[in-house]
Amino acid sequence: MQLNVYEAKTQLSNLLDRALAGETIVIARAGKPLVRLEPIEQARKSRSGVKFGGLSAKQLGLSPDFYEPFTDDDLIGHK
Repeated sequence: MQLNVYEAKTQLSNLLDRALAGETIVIARAGKPLVRLEPIEQARKSRSGVKFGGLSAKQLGLSPDFYEPFTDDDLIGHK
């Protein structure tokens, strides 16, 4: 479904319910599509199916102390 900005403003609550139910809602200005309403869970999925943020520190090859706080020498620099 595509509708213009004015229609979307007057029907926002209804459009949110329809988008949550799985309907594709496109909002346009002067007939040109601008945005698509979709549930957040769907928006976070990449189009390629790749899940971002799913790798552990070990899988990324980070050293075991990667998450440890800096020492004073780390912050000031070695002398």
